Amino acid sequence: MFNFNRKGDSEFYDLFLESAQFFYQGSLLMDEVMVDHRKADIKVKEINDIEHKADRVNDRIIDKLNQTFITPIDREDIYAIANGLDDGVDLLQGILQRIVIYHTGEAREGAIRLTKLLIECTQKIIRVLELLPEISKNQDELLSLTSEVSKLESEGDHIFRSELAYLFAQVKDPIELIKWKDLLEDLEDTLDHCEKMADLLRGVVMKYA
Repeated sequence: MFNFNRKGDSEFYDLFLESAQFFYQGSLLMDEVMVDHRKADIKVKEINDIEHKADRVNDRIIDKLNQTFITPIDREDIYAIANGLDDGVDLLQGILQRIVIYHTGEAREGAIRLTKLLIECTQKIIRVLELLPEISKNQDELLSLTSEVSKLESEGDHIFRSELAYLFAQVKDPIELIKWKDLLEDLEDTLDHCEKMADLLRGVVMKYA
C-alpha cells in the first residue's frame, strides 16, 4: 500500500544517518586494527555484526521506498544513497577479512594514514546527511563538506602512490609486497567510494537547492 503522506519523509533521512554511522564505525574498527594488528580477529567479528545491521537498515530504506508514493528527493537518489552507504560497510568488511587471511602483522604507515582519512571522510558524510533535510538553508555548508571529502580523497591518492612506490623499491619479500599492495589498493578504493558518495550528495544538493 502506497503512502501519500509527506509527514514520514524525515524517516528516509534518519535511516541514511543510521547507515552512515555504520560506515563510520567500520572505519574506526579499521583504525583499531591498523594501530594494533592483534585485534584483527575480534574486529572482524564486530565488522560482520555491523555489516548485518547495515544490511537491515538498507532493507528498511528500500521497503519504505517501495511503499512511498511521494518521496522527499528523487527515488533514484534515495536508492543510490542507501546502496552507496551499505557498499561502504561491505568494502571495510572485505579489507578487515583480508587482513586476517593475510596475517599482515604490523601495519604500514601509509595504510594507517589512509585509514585516518577514511575516518575523516565518513565523519563529513555523516554531517552532510545531518544537513540534507534542509538543503536550501544549508547549501553552502553542504557543498563545502562534499568538496572537503574530494580533497581528502586526493590526499589519499598521493599517500597511496608514495607508499606503493616505496613497496616496489624497498620490500624484497614478494609475498609481503603483494599483501600490502592489495590492502593499500582496497583502502584507496574505499576512499574513492567516499568521494563518489560525496559527488552523489553534491548532485542532490544542486538539484534541490
